[in-house]
Amino acid sequence: MIIKNEDILIQNGNTPELRRIRKDILTMISEGISSVNPYYAVQSYIKNNAMLLSSGNISLSDFSNIYLVSFGKASIGMAQAVVDLISIKKGVIITHIEDSSFSHENIQLYHGHHPIPNEGSVNGTKAIEQIVSEMNENDLLLVLISGGGSALLCHPRIPLKDMQDTTILLLRSGATIQDVNTIRKHLSFVKGGQLIKSVKGTVISLIISDVIGDPLSFIASGPTVGDETTFQDVNDIFSRYQLWDDLPRSTRQLIHKGINNEIADTPNTSDPIFKKVTNEIIANNSLVCKTVYATAKKLGYKPFIFSTAIQGEAKEVAKKIISRFLDYKKEEPCNLFITGGETTVTVNGQGKGGRNQEMVLALLELVKKHNLVFTSIGTDGIDGMSDAAGAIADPYSLEKARGKCIDPLIFLNNNDSNSFFKKMEDTIITGPTGTNVMDIQIVISLE
Repeated sequence: MIIKNEDILIQNGNTPELRRIRKDILTMISEGISSVNPYYAVQSYIKNNAMLLSSGNISLSDFSNIYLVSFGKASIGMAQAVVDLISIKKGVIITHIEDSSFSHENIQLYHGHHPIPNEGSVNGTKAIEQIVSEMNENDLLLVLISGGGSALLCHPRIPLKDMQDTTILLLRSGATIQDVNTIRKHLSFVKGGQLIKSVKGTVISLIISDVIGDPLSFIASGPTVGDETTFQDVNDIFSRYQLWDDLPRSTRQLIHKGINNEIADTPNTSDPIFKKVTNEIIANNSLVCKTVYATAKKLGYKPFIFSTAIQGEAKEVAKKIISRFLDYKKEEPCNLFITGGETTVTVNGQGKGGRNQEMVLALLELVKKHNLVFTSIGTDGIDGMSDAAGAIADPYSLEKARGKCIDPLIFLNNNDSNSFFKKMEDTIITGPTGTNVMDIQIVISLE
């Protein structure tokens, strides 16, 4: 079981039925996350010294040297899968996991940070750029990309401190991941296809998607993919979120230079450099939701996958999920609703939380009113800046909070969902899962 505090979460159910349902939900979550295990996802694409790609098989014996670079929340598991099957000339991994036991004589391990990049992110990225520069025409570069790669792969065109401050402003603004990564691309030397702009050999990227719809150019800010966004788009995004006055000077100056064509824009999809590149999605949110669905059916539920592309303000999206579930089960024999995607939170308070815990906190009254159990969890095991993956609520949660003399609305208004659910002992704790395919929500009706 992936859930570290499973026993506490189950025992927090006030009735035998709720304890059973809570246990079932945790089983569904564990099975779902296990289905996107990065190790097995990568190894399924390697067999008999060949890469099994949707565009056709590629024999690895055709290359003089094989290089590996891996970055993102699943970087360790993805890289381990490769080195267990393929001989690697040289490689670099950038991970956010401090206690990783990964070891390989030809591969350097760097510790970056997520969601705000650090010096480790920068140093690891420079080491990756060095590998790219060393390649010859008959060499192969395996690029293993997963969610979180935008922060872990970081060589900014502005001072690192200014990059950190700009990123914090964006994350607190409620900007979509597409908007955030559009900006990241244009403040970077490597994102938006720039990582491989000088590559001499062949590039194969295996990608675990953490973006709705699996758009290659936005997953980890598309380091191996042509980019259709521009410096003008960046200008428009900053204006839309009213961030210009708060941005570091270096950020503003760089964007103005880009708009005035003083520095080159990111290479677009028609650039001939991308003829040498194959990008393959190997795991995504849809796979998790399908696994949750199959597990729910085995446990005797009547499930339905509503969407794997939910987005918007977390607390508002949560209410819409409940509304659609209630409408749907009036027409169909359904008692379990599954959704996936990635919401955002506009931070106005000073508390600690994340989009998943905020979704659950916003629903306590509806969960009680309609006799539901609701959970939302990040598949990476990290919700916002907290140590929780998500949270769970049932019809007794509101009553329990009042019995503890804690007001959910005060915590919600302060964006302090993590503190609330810690007091309730209803945070879901997994620790870093080693993968990342956005979030999942499960709603179960007790009626």
